[in-house]
Amino acid sequence: MVATVGGVGYLRPAPGTWGSAVALPLGWVLHQIGGFPLLVAATALYFAAGWWATAQMTAGATDHDPSEIVADEVVGQWIALAPLFYAAWDRDLDLLVMWPGWIAAFILFRLFDIWKPWLVGWADRRGDALGVMLDDVIAGVFAAIGMLALATLAHGVPTP
Repeated sequence: MVATVGGVGYLRPAPGTWGSAVALPLGWVLHQIGGFPLLVAATALYFAAGWWATAQMTAGATDHDPSEIVADEVVGQWIALAPLFYAAWDRDLDLLVMWPGWIAAFILFRLFDIWKPWLVGWADRRGDALGVMLDDVIAGVFAAIGMLALATLAHGVPTP
């Protein structure tokens, strides 16, 4: 249930995209309940739980990253959304009004997760449960950096 995000990983086609998509409303709910701090805590906890669940599902298997495991996509997508969620929390903004950022975070994360450039590919090639989680964490960080760059282009340099 943890690794497949309640069975979402069994949806076809493109279970990773489904995992990323379900992360969006889950992230919104977390933000409504506890703001950015809860998203950070949930990301860290789900990373640990996903790592454990991935290790359990892949123990003794030849495929170290079966497509039904999508906990890593949820964690990576939440990281990609972090700049948006922080801005909404810090400035007391409605997250739903920031819909272009949601789309950008989703597209950037999926791009880096599928393309697997540099460190994303390195983590993926580890061939273990930690690598399964880390490649999406790194893809999420790359997407978050992209989000900050896009926000700066659209809105200028942020002021305190």
